[in-house]
Amino acid sequence: MESPTTHQTGNTETERTDITHTTNTGAARAHASNALKSSSAAVTQPGERIPLSLIGSIVAVGSLAFVGILTETVMTVLFPQLMVEFNVDTATVQWITTIYLLVVAATMPLSSYLNRRFKLRTLFIAAVVLAVTGSLIMIVGHAFPLILLARVIQGVGSGVATPLMMNIILQQAPRSKVGQLMGVGSLVITVAPAIGPTVGGAISSVLPWRAIFVIVIPIVLLLSLPVGLKCIRQTRPTEAAQLNPLQFAAIVLALCGLIFSLNQAGVAVGEAVSGGSGAVRSAILAAVSLVVGVGSLLFFGWSSKRSFSPLIRLGWLRDPVVLLHLLPYLLMPINGIGFGYVITNVAQMSLGTSAFVAGALVLPGALIGAFFAPVGGMLYDRFGAPRPVLAAIGTATLGPVLLLVFSMHLTPGLLAGFYFIFGLCYALGYSNIMTSALSGIDHEFTPDGNAVFQTSLQFGGAVGTALFSTILGVAQAGAGEEGSAAFRHATAVGGACVFATMIVICVISIISLVAAFRIRAARQR
Repeated sequence: MESPTTHQTGNTETERTDITHTTNTGAARAHASNALKSSSAAVTQPGERIPLSLIGSIVAVGSLAFVGILTETVMTVLFPQLMVEFNVDTATVQWITTIYLLVVAATMPLSSYLNRRFKLRTLFIAAVVLAVTGSLIMIVGHAFPLILLARVIQGVGSGVATPLMMNIILQQAPRSKVGQLMGVGSLVITVAPAIGPTVGGAISSVLPWRAIFVIVIPIVLLLSLPVGLKCIRQTRPTEAAQLNPLQFAAIVLALCGLIFSLNQAGVAVGEAVSGGSGAVRSAILAAVSLVVGVGSLLFFGWSSKRSFSPLIRLGWLRDPVVLLHLLPYLLMPINGIGFGYVITNVAQMSLGTSAFVAGALVLPGALIGAFFAPVGGMLYDRFGAPRPVLAAIGTATLGPVLLLVFSMHLTPGLLAGFYFIFGLCYALGYSNIMTSALSGIDHEFTPDGNAVFQTSLQFGGAVGTALFSTILGVAQAGAGEEGSAAFRHATAVGGACVFATMIVICVISIISLVAAFRIRAARQR
């Protein structure tokens, strides 16, 4: 751990160590060997106890992330209603979810700097204030731009809270309990998507949709805030870290450019299919946004390597094992978060179900899967990463395969059943991917690794919502009025294309993880 003085006078040497940490093959292999030995040793230490203060900290900070994700998934199932209220189309209304996920993803890179610079309790209080402020605006806002502003504020709060919870676990958990507690952390933030669609459908049936934000404020102020103030402990000194505004602007531009490019590409295709006049304009915007996004991302990487105080230290990413873990950690949330959008909207727009029924279809798989997340962590602690992760992700692929096979003959029951397969297995394996990756890097760079992986998760979720809404929108273009037979058929076709995309994502993720585990095993020979 660096003290403030060490950070100021020896940062150049620290960054040099960071950059060369994984380029030295012998050192990387030795470090990986030590990490695996430590993991094995952890399994043989069952006597370690989890402090009650740590459990309270996880619950307090995790409940903030819970509130953010809950409101995000609630809004997703309400898209058809919101389209009518605000007089916007599918491509526009999805920004209520996409902009939230995008802001969360843009805030995540700050987590390493925030973790080094500020006390944990200070960050927690800031996240509480942002969550409450955003909810209040959602309650009183009656214009679509104001709703988007509220989602931006809530996104910043969740972008602070989620990596804060993971940093607390990684820094304070007993070594033999890391996998289990990472599963608990995953449980806290995955229960929300499980109940979100159902809550959204139920509320829209009996109350105005804004009531959800009236409900979440007491959760934050009466549960999260007092428990956090009581339990959060500062176990490491703060540092005189400096924020690099140019790098932060670069990563924000990169994320926004890539998401906006995807959105505008979908609009361009939709306009072309329906014979609209805006196809060329949207295509140009998509191309420009892509160039800006990729260019900003490359600049961020280049600047980080040469910066005295980078926003995120990236040298540990030179290890191919870490990169091969990062790819599926980025890709799988496209399916995991995008699934909620696809199931609820296909159910309503193709099968003609109510919002309540559509939301309830997601509940069994997501809720039971969320409660099995700690089981996945315990399997990781017991058997290591390869078998639990590959078995879970491999079986999860069966869900979209079955959905594709039955895509033109789906019923609400089949939607719920096939999603159950994916939701359960996804929860069992996904959180272990990051745990496995971070076990192979130096402990000093854990906050940087957490920042990158959490950013990837949120960015993947934003891509999933934007990508799948684009696919459905393109399929629906020119299909007539919503509710007509042609529109329902077009939605089913769009759903089939989405399910095929999900299968490709799962296969790429499995191949990447197999390669990572083989490289790690070869280093031990």
